[in-house]
Amino acid sequence: MGGRRGAPGSGDDYSVVSPVVKYLVFLFNFIFWIISLVMVAIGVYARMMKHAEAALACLAVDPAVMLMIVGFLMFIITFCGCVGSLRENICLLQTFCICLTVIFLLQLTAGILAFVFSDKALHRVTKMINNSIVHYREDIDLQNLIDFGQKEFGCCGGVTYTDWSQNMYFNCKQDNPSRERCSVPYSCCIQPKDEQVINTMCGQGMQLLQYAEAGDYIHTNGCIDTLVNWIHSNMFLLGGIALGLAIPQLVGILLSQILINQIKDQIELQNYNLRHRSDPWS
Repeated sequence: MGGRRGAPGSGDDYSVVSPVVKYLVFLFNFIFWIISLVMVAIGVYARMMKHAEAALACLAVDPAVMLMIVGFLMFIITFCGCVGSLRENICLLQTFCICLTVIFLLQLTAGILAFVFSDKALHRVTKMINNSIVHYREDIDLQNLIDFGQKEFGCCGGVTYTDWSQNMYFNCKQDNPSRERCSVPYSCCIQPKDEQVINTMCGQGMQLLQYAEAGDYIHTNGCIDTLVNWIHSNMFLLGGIALGLAIPQLVGILLSQILINQIKDQIELQNYNLRHRSDPWS
């Protein structure tokens, strides 16, 4: 329908649907459609590279699964936007617009709820981190994620470094045959900048030491408090990221709604021309 003109002889020889809006909507969706394909491909590859038992060990927090789910949803939504804009299909465009609006409202609601119920959100995060500690050795993706977080934030465990006793390999029970008994992961260690030889066993037996003594070798502060402090210190950065995520969604909603209105106007114009051509005296 895009660029189509009024009925011959109607005098309305102009286009109602703007090619600029039409192809902006297409380009917007096409870019995110490609991104969604990449996300699904990475998720599938990461999933296939894992052992089956490891993949099932902590399915709820499996980054590969989450990447595939988000990528698949993005693929469906942006596909509706791409085809809907090119074919000027109101149904597909409305599906795209509604989905994008729902996602935006869900994100907004989640942010508000997380702020209002911050204590419950913190409790939920604490529970999730403790569960991740329990499954630390069972999922390589989860292990890498925890190690990355502990290194970047300079923390160890959930509330404190002794939380690692919840893991079957690191707990301090007398009947624990593991060589890592009463230890913490290497990512908890304080790494001297001038150290040439990396000591991967620096966390050995650290849970047996008192807080002050252990602090000479490892990060003793828990990751939860460290994360909360980081959020409070970077509110403007997080706000900018949230705004950066919201703006493309709002632009997509606005452009698709403009295109929908233009297509509806085009249809009304064609119907008007057809009526007057069939009945010139009306």
